[in-house]
Amino acid sequence: MKILLDECLPHDFRHCLQGHEVHTVEWAGWKSKKNGELIKAADSGGYQVLLTVDQGILYQQDIATRRIAIIVIRSKTNQLEDLVPLAQMILEAFERVTPGQVLTIVSEDLSQ
Repeated sequence: MKILLDECLPHDFRHCLQGHEVHTVEWAGWKSKKNGELIKAADSGGYQVLLTVDQGILYQQDIATRRIAIIVIRSKTNQLEDLVPLAQMILEAFERVTPGQVLTIVSEDLSQ
């Protein structure tokens, strides 16, 4: 699966998502694009999932007609040490997410 990491996620997090082609927004040349522009570019670029911690994206964009899905991560911080424990849940979400869908992964720290 071709995954795009939003610029709010640490670059090194891509190493936790083994078995997938994972690029950063910076690597793709889309740094500083607004959400709508970024989703359009990622969709056109053949990305299947945009991974982000931006919870506002749910309310700002209608992606139902897009080929890309969005997975929003809710964790204590967007630091690598808080994201690594969520990697397995994210990998499992890749298997069930469908185009035009938004899934949210919530850290156990926040669900209590």
